[in-house]
Amino acid sequence: MRARLVIGAISKLNFFIGLTMLAPLVLAWADGGRDAKAIATSMMIILFISGVMVAACRGEKQDISHKEGMLIVAVGWISVGLFGALPYFVGQIFGAMSAENFINSFFESISGFTTTGASVFGTSVHVESLSRAILLWRSQTHWLGGMGIIVLVVAILPLLGVGGMQLFRAESPGPTKEKLRPRIRQTAATLWLVYLVLTIAQIVALLLAGMPLFDSICHTFATVATGGFSIKNISIEAYNSATIDGIITFFMFIAAVNFSLHYMFIFKRLKGYWANSEFRYYFTITIINIVLISAILFGSGIYDSALSALRYGSFQTVSVMTTTGFSTADFEKWPIVAQILLLIFMFLGGCSGSTSGSIKIARIVVLAKHAYRELFRLIHPRSFATIKFGGKVVHKDILESISGFFILYMGIFTVASIFMTAMGLDLLTAITSVATMIGNVGPGLGAVGPSENYFMIPSIGKIILIMCMLLGRLEIFTVIVLMTREFWKR
Repeated sequence: MRARLVIGAISKLNFFIGLTMLAPLVLAWADGGRDAKAIATSMMIILFISGVMVAACRGEKQDISHKEGMLIVAVGWISVGLFGALPYFVGQIFGAMSAENFINSFFESISGFTTTGASVFGTSVHVESLSRAILLWRSQTHWLGGMGIIVLVVAILPLLGVGGMQLFRAESPGPTKEKLRPRIRQTAATLWLVYLVLTIAQIVALLLAGMPLFDSICHTFATVATGGFSIKNISIEAYNSATIDGIITFFMFIAAVNFSLHYMFIFKRLKGYWANSEFRYYFTITIINIVLISAILFGSGIYDSALSALRYGSFQTVSVMTTTGFSTADFEKWPIVAQILLLIFMFLGGCSGSTSGSIKIARIVVLAKHAYRELFRLIHPRSFATIKFGGKVVHKDILESISGFFILYMGIFTVASIFMTAMGLDLLTAITSVATMIGNVGPGLGAVGPSENYFMIPSIGKIILIMCMLLGRLEIFTVIVLMTREFWKR
């Protein structure tokens, strides 16, 4: 393990993050200077520290081993979150500088970069009271986090053998593991281009729908990254526009599709979506879930017309399932059965190779097929049945990896939920807060519902939730493997 190389790579990442603060800084100056000093100070701190570290670590070979890559990703995400918290902390957005307010700032920053979208704004400080510069930085953390996820998908998870990514590589008509490793930069750049195309397309669509330019940019950054930060206190509900709801629903759905399929569709004009089995499952499950929620809303009389039930039901279903977390309604006022279904949807996620969080559709499908096979073998003990995904046999090592991921995911969910109840939270709030953090969803139920926020969570509880956000975003294995003795052996 070459410490200088790892520190140098992380410092370069932090230096880049510092440079991206230039856009909010320019906006702050254009708006009369509000928060300009805080952003400029934060930017100088980041550029100075990371610049010195880059210079000190210069000269190391750039060939990064898979162990070093995993360490860079895990520590890099934490360091980016710490530096990204500076505009909130230095600007004293949450009040005077204190340990508690640094944790609030760190929570908001990590929530942005991990594309979770859970916020501590709304109780002591309302979102709409923030300067446009801070709002842009907040939304920008989502967009930058989404770019980071693409690199994670391209460069790190294939090396880890994370269950689900193998299925993505095996089926994807785009880059494969063999193509990626020698040319990670080129592949990442290609997928970033897709990311940029989707970003521009949504901004234009929202502008045409009547949303102001600044609002369109901020909400697009949050959508394509499946993040969920809004610049309005009541999220997308504030616009009360069926057209805007429809556009954001569409792009939330698209953002949770693997980016290799987007590349094939945009640049090679191939009908690759439906040929991909994970996309077919994702599309089918989404439609079924939309119908279920919409039928419940209409049948219970929450909405007067089937069209209104479909509008709000489809938006919230896609928002939760893709782990975006926007809201157009307070779904805590919906029937209990609808709330339970939304809680279940939090564990689904989108496709592998997307910016979506949670377990992911490929893993869910393979686990379901595995469970069915075991039931079948109970009835027919002498039979031999294989599990197939996308027309190909799922090998034992992939199945074990997926099973291990699921066990760790549910284990962390259970343990963290117990800790959160120990903080004095009611059971519903504790369970859903952890479910949304590890799934990178955002809003939960109870005291952390769509009309609430996470400000009231005790500081220790926020630290636990920060850990859950990081574990969920880095697909658990990337972090857990660092805690093993074998990882640190030469």
